[in-house]
Amino acid sequence: MSIMTALEIIITSSLLMAAPLIFTSLGGVFSERSGVINIGLEGLMIMGAFSSIIFNLSFAHTFGAATPWLGLLVAMIVGGIFALIHGIAAISFRADQTVSGVAINFLALGLSVFLVKMLYQGKGQTDTITQNFNKIDIPVLNHIPVIGKLFFRDVTYPSYLAIIIAIIAWYVIYKTPFGLRLRSVGEHPMAADTMGINVIKMRYIAVFLSGVFGGLGGAVYSQTITLDFSATTIAGQGFMALAAMIFGKWHPLGAMGAALFFGFAQSLSIVGDQIPFLKDIPSVYLLIAPYVLTILALAGFVGRAEAPKADGIPYIKGQR
Repeated sequence: MSIMTALEIIITSSLLMAAPLIFTSLGGVFSERSGVINIGLEGLMIMGAFSSIIFNLSFAHTFGAATPWLGLLVAMIVGGIFALIHGIAAISFRADQTVSGVAINFLALGLSVFLVKMLYQGKGQTDTITQNFNKIDIPVLNHIPVIGKLFFRDVTYPSYLAIIIAIIAWYVIYKTPFGLRLRSVGEHPMAADTMGINVIKMRYIAVFLSGVFGGLGGAVYSQTITLDFSATTIAGQGFMALAAMIFGKWHPLGAMGAALFFGFAQSLSIVGDQIPFLKDIPSVYLLIAPYVLTILALAGFVGRAEAPKADGIPYIKGQR
């Protein structure tokens, strides 16, 4: 196998695995930039994966090839609504945000598994979807010498949609009045309140957006990689997205870069046996590689990464 062929396999696989992490980590960025810690990204991905697969199986015969895209929309709505549970607990009732996020993870897993067993006569997983995001060649771009083969062949549309949305998220957060208000309530909510910004409203919007992106990430993962839903469909990807957000220093483009790195680590366990210089490595090492690299990345960078100053601190009007 030539080096070019090996690169083609690794890059396309990395982009495939990174897309769900990019979407979900962006949700974390929006939430934590507003001052609300969101450990519940895993649960939001679970609800997105569950709702998109159920929708896909139920309406594939009606909507045909458009079904996966509509499944993304359904997952975004479900994820956003589910995130509001965390918002109510953390913002209105001023509960411990870490505990609330962990509860969201357990609630999402338990609820989704219960509903699957109820809908599928006690089975632990759904049927396999037939309408999914297939790998395709991007028209025109796939003919670019060298680059076309590496980046625009045998890929899925959500992989590039994730990169485009990450750039849009950067623009929104750093170049618009909405982004300025969002960052202000996460850094100094009392000063923001004094300037007439509704801190509670901004935080609810940010938490809702985290659910939208988390649900989107789960839906992309389930409709491109697993093609069904079970208790193990989302198994740590939400926590990887959380790590990508921290590794990326709460910055949309940084989170995207970290997600691409973790996507590369995940892809090794899938394509390792096809790559000459990796196939002799025991598969167990490739399977644990994403998690080891996540730990190493956080151990090396989290100490130098500074979270928004009001992150995790409930806002009480009139109190410093």
